[in-house]
Amino acid sequence: MPVAPLPGPSVRVPTVSTGFAARLAEKAAARRHLLLRRALWVVAGLVVVGAGVWGVFFSPAFALDEDQVVVEGLGTVIAPGAVEEVVAVQAGTPLTRLDTVRLRARILEVPGVRDATIERDWPRGLSVRLVSREPVAAVPEGKGYVLLDDEGVQVGLSTKVPDGLPEITFPLDQDSRRTLASALILLNALPPKIAQDVRTISATSPDDVQMEMRGGATVVWGSSAEAALKVRVLEVLRKAKASKGSKVFDVSAPNAPITR
Repeated sequence: MPVAPLPGPSVRVPTVSTGFAARLAEKAAARRHLLLRRALWVVAGLVVVGAGVWGVFFSPAFALDEDQVVVEGLGTVIAPGAVEEVVAVQAGTPLTRLDTVRLRARILEVPGVRDATIERDWPRGLSVRLVSREPVAAVPEGKGYVLLDDEGVQVGLSTKVPDGLPEITFPLDQDSRRTLASALILLNALPPKIAQDVRTISATSPDDVQMEMRGGATVVWGSSAEAALKVRVLEVLRKAKASKGSKVFDVSAPNAPITR
């Protein structure tokens, strides 16, 4: 009689709960949804940033309008409209991209401009404040006069000596540069009240500068040394009763001045 085989070990087939599988699918879907939302936020942020960059750096809303440019401090020698003409080249450039350093350098090339400060006036304007080179003396040249500022820079021409300016009588050439420097040191040292009273400045050398005053008196100044002390001594001599009527004030040696 045949013997029946012994039953082998049973094999358990793994099973997955349909509820658990559904939860895994939900989590995967939620993760994909979260990643998609994050991606959309990133894209939206980039769009906003890009729009902001374009608006600030390229939009005509911030473009320089030449009608909104304000220039102050022209003084007496800077030609009206000269600075505006330089700035107008930049019209239409957004203020954020305007190279103010380069623009300032071009403005400094305008005759009569000593210094310039530029400020953006949002959204489309510009403020330009100038320091002009004002004339302090007139020098004969040809049939007219060259006007010089306190650094000896030519700032203009005139057919006559402007009111209130002294005339430098010695010629301007290579040999007189040091003499001119001494005369300008004198003028820069004088207080306005005395400077306006100077008619002419003459010199044969840097150490022999003299002034003729509008009242007819002569001031022997000498060299450019001790300019501040010479000014103080001259002010005292001009006010002193003992000097009343004097035609010569010699302050070339300020510690031993002479009047006569």
